[in-house]
Parts: sequence; structure tokens; C-alpha cells
Amino acid sequence: MRTGLSHEEDRVQESATTRADGPVSHSVRTGTDTIRKKLREVLLGIETAPLFAAGEYEIQQVACDSRKVRPGAMFFALHGAKANGNAFIQDAIQRGAMVIASEEPAPADAQTGVVWIQVGEARKALAIAAANFYGHPASALQLVAVTGTNGKTTTTSLVDAMVKASGAKTGLFGTISYHTPLGDYPAPNTTPESVDLQGFLAETRDAGGKYAVLEASSHSLSMDRLWGCHFQAAVFTNLTREHMDFHQTFEDYFAAKKRLFEGTGAGAPEVAVLNIDDEFGKRLVGLAKKTVSYGLESGADITTKKFQLNFEGLSFTAQTPHGKVHIVSRLVGRINVYNLLAAIGAAQALGLSNEIIEKGIQNLESVSGRFQQIVQGQPFVVIVDYAHTDDALENLIRTARELNPNGRIITLFGCGGLKDRTKRPVMGEVTGRLSDLTILSNDNPRTEDPLKIISDIIVGLQKTAGKYLIEPDREKAIGMAMDEARAGDIVLLAGKGHENYQILADRTLEFDDREMARRALRERGFEGPQNGSGFGT
Repeated sequence: MRTGLSHEEDRVQESATTRADGPVSHSVRTGTDTIRKKLREVLLGIETAPLFAAGEYEIQQVACDSRKVRPGAMFFALHGAKANGNAFIQDAIQRGAMVIASEEPAPADAQTGVVWIQVGEARKALAIAAANFYGHPASALQLVAVTGTNGKTTTTSLVDAMVKASGAKTGLFGTISYHTPLGDYPAPNTTPESVDLQGFLAETRDAGGKYAVLEASSHSLSMDRLWGCHFQAAVFTNLTREHMDFHQTFEDYFAAKKRLFEGTGAGAPEVAVLNIDDEFGKRLVGLAKKTVSYGLESGADITTKKFQLNFEGLSFTAQTPHGKVHIVSRLVGRINVYNLLAAIGAAQALGLSNEIIEKGIQNLESVSGRFQQIVQGQPFVVIVDYAHTDDALENLIRTARELNPNGRIITLFGCGGLKDRTKRPVMGEVTGRLSDLTILSNDNPRTEDPLKIISDIIVGLQKTAGKYLIEPDREKAIGMAMDEARAGDIVLLAGKGHENYQILADRTLEFDDREMARRALRERGFEGPQNGSGFGT
């Protein structure tokens, strides 16, 4: 069975490049089997060579994954990082595709009875065709996109909660799952492929939704998945080291993020909500029709002078162009002050009142796998978090230290195999410098030698005086962390967060850090309450 992969770069390079970046997707519940559009309608806005009258053909599906093709489909052959979609054209035809769209000209032996259309940029063409096929659902919704290295999932979850507090129906699409008013779907990518996204937006529209909130990954922006979508608000959280295996340089990475604010083929966003404490946020000022800044440093439009935080959450009063917003949130840590300020900016761009914003914040109890506490009555704190970059890991450890300055910090983490090796030693240096003990283990090693991955991490860790242990088996490593913890300590299980699987060389296992932590605690005799601070409460 295919499953979603760990981080956005993993998903793009594995699930999405087979069948030339076609997603392992699902049929939306809008009755798509009944949609029929004339080919000429689907092709509106797409430059083809040669142009021809195509009104007599009727399209029943737009697809880019040959495995999902149904009779009457228009199949887009996309070039992926590892595979060429043209290699799957015959498979698509055998499954019933009647129209092929490709950047390549029709071969001399092209199958008769199948229309071959040459397009200039297949990814943009796919996004346009999907929007045409589903009746341009984005134009019926107010869209919010959040981009940046860290904070996307929490910020989108907050905006979604605020919109729901107004009584409106929404779509929410990101790392954890894809949600429409009709239900949830697994998320093979942080941002859905364009044809899936248009289907989800159509489902949201048809179910009475008025808003959609999504995480905009750098991969999705580079691959034009959001092409043709106009955003009421676009949020920038921060930019730190990530995805260097895909983008090659940091400036290329920033350029991908910048595309959201330049407009994705439908004009610049109405409002850009920018973190101006981040140097790259400052570089985005002036691209959108209106800019609203947020941050803790002086000069931000949305800010706060002081805040209170503990293991139960945080509280503060935000100063905004639309008055004060009084925050009481169960989210934990200084980093979530930034996420809350960003979400407030996006919600105000949607026209939501401060009272609704406050209610939405209070309604959001937690975000899956983001500083999620595991409480079994143990006299130490156990936290599961998705942190998988050096910056996120540093924020996580500093948050733990700020909340509990007197206890030890035990950090367990690993790095994904076959991915950006440059961040491994940097993450090792971070934990060695900031943790009292680091336990190195597997993340998703895939076919790479787990000990080689760990060796790369150790290169950075050994630049510090930090103590460390090695246990590649993550389940055993979690048990080791529990054995090492003493009363008043904090155990951080970093890197996998909400994920419920682990990808090894020959198989994918069911594996959830949260469940493994609970099991390890029970095995050590902790069967106490399921809430509280974790210090024996």
C-alpha cells in the first residue's frame, strides 16, 4: 500500500514523481463522474500547437496519474524529477484516456482515435484545464495560503478555526490531511497537485463553503500547482535551511516562496501578511496589493509587547490595525506567538471580527504532532513534535528550556534517508549545543544505510561538548529516552510528529511516536491521567 511520506521534499520526490508527479489521490465527493465538458472548454486559456477545433470531444476527467485514469479522460504527461509522464501514456490510453496533453509532439506512431495536444508548459496547462473542468471553484471562495519553512501547519489550522468560529464552512489543505466540509482525505503532498486541489475546492464550494486555507510549499509553487488561484491573503512565516536537495541554493528556495506574492497567474494577493522579524519577509514588502506586517520587533502592524507562556498554553494582547485582540490559547511556546499573529493578520484580511478571531483561537485545542504532550502520570514531560529542520529543532529545544529552565532536555531525532544531507550535521550541532543528551535514531531511512545517516549527524554533534547515544531502532530509542529521563526532565521526540508510519528499505511500518511513547511509559509502570503538565499531575 502506498502511504504519504514524511516531509514535503520526501513526498514530491517519491510519491509524486512516479507517474511523473501524479499524486496518489482519491476521488472527491462532488459527483465528478457526472462532470462532462467539451474539450474546447477545458482548453480555454491554454496555448496549444497546433490549435484546432476541439468542440466535438467530451471530457469526463482531467488526470495526471495514469493509474487513476477513467474512460473519457484527458491525460497530462508531466515531467517529474525521476520519471517522464510520457512513459505512461500507453497505460493511460489502455485505461480509457481519449486526449493526451504533452510538451512533446505526437510521435509518428501515435495511436489513432486518440487526440494528442502539444502544450508549452504542461504543469500550468494542467492547472488551467483542471480549473476549467471544475468550473473555476477558486473564484467562488476566499483563499488563504501560508508559506514559509516553519509554522505553516499551525498557522493554517488557526485560520481555519477562526473561520469555523464564524459559522462558515471551509476547506483546509496541508501536511496533516486534506479537509473539505464533506470529510478528510490523506495528504500525499503538503499542497495537493493542481487537479486534486481544484477538485477539493469544487467540493468545498458545492458543499456551501466560502473559504479555503492551504499550506503553499515551495515545491508546489515551483511546480505551478497553485497556478490560476487568486488569494485574498498570502502569509509568509519565515525562511530557514530546508529542501536544499530540491532547490540547490537558498536564493532559489526563496524565489519559489516569492512566487506566491508575485501572483500565481491570477494577480497578486489582495493582502500579504509578512513576518518582518525575518529578513526574507522584509524582501516581500510591496509585492501584494496591500501589506500587513507582524512580529515582535518594533514597527510591525500586528504585534504584542509581552506574553505569558507555560505548558498549558499562552496568553497576550495583540495590537492590530483593527484594535486589540485578547489571546488565550492552548498552543505552547514563543514560536506560536508568531503563528498566532500571522493567523490574526490573515483572518482580518478575510474580514473576520476580533471577537470571532478570539473565539477561534480558544476553540483550537492543539495541532496534531506539534509540541504535543504525552501524559501518562510520569514525573517528566514527553513532547512529540514535527521539527525536522535545524531551525525548527532549535526552536523546539529553546521552547522546552524556556518552559522548564531547571530540568534536563533529552532530544531524540534522526534524519530522512536519500534527502538533503547538508542539514544533518547542522541538526546534530543544534542538539549537541542545546540538549543535555541527544539520542540518535532512525527517521525514515528508506534505502540509505541508517548508520551512515547517523554518522552524518554526528559530524556536527561532535563539534559540541554534547553527550549522545545511538540506537537506530526508533522504538528501542524511545524506550531508552524514557529510561534516561528523571523527574523534572523533558523528553523531546522530534522529526515525525503526526506521522503514523516509518519507511525502511524494504517495507513501510505502522509507527507513531505518540503511541510508541505511551506504550513505553505504560511498560515502565506509568498509567496515570491523560492530561496535565506531565510532572506527575
